[in-house]
Amino acid sequence: MELNPSVPVLAVDAELLWRLGVAVILGPLLGLDREIRGHAAGLRTHGLICVSASAMTIAVIALYLQFGHGGAMRMDPLRIFEATGAFVGFLGAGLIIFARGKLHNLTTAAHLWLTAVIGVACGAGLWPLVAVCAAASVTMLTALAWIEGSWSRDRRIGEQHRDAP
Repeated sequence: MELNPSVPVLAVDAELLWRLGVAVILGPLLGLDREIRGHAAGLRTHGLICVSASAMTIAVIALYLQFGHGGAMRMDPLRIFEATGAFVGFLGAGLIIFARGKLHNLTTAAHLWLTAVIGVACGAGLWPLVAVCAAASVTMLTALAWIEGSWSRDRRIGEQHRDAP
């Protein structure tokens, strides 16, 4: 069996540590709101998804470059999005439940997807995208939750709101 040349453990460099390190820090921070609110996916789940997506992206980019940009191997590094999307979609679908006339965990499922995208961006070293997405995530989960809590209506499906005429 012919395998690609292995990379020695001592080849860990600052760029690799930076890309994974940002994912290690941002992932759990992104899950902090979900943890505080007692939702199904919190610090650990968001952290693991972000780091996993980052590591997967780094591995795909490294293999793509190691094999000479695909060449005869016909490698497509963009398939990482397909794999990440399928996995996070599976997790999100498992989180979403319908109980007592309400849908639960939609925001958590969507946030897991955003966390995975941020992990992919960390792995690819797309720092402006990481910064904007992380800021947007925190803003949407905190500021919009406050706005929703102060003036939103009951979100039961198929029922009239009790204050409705």
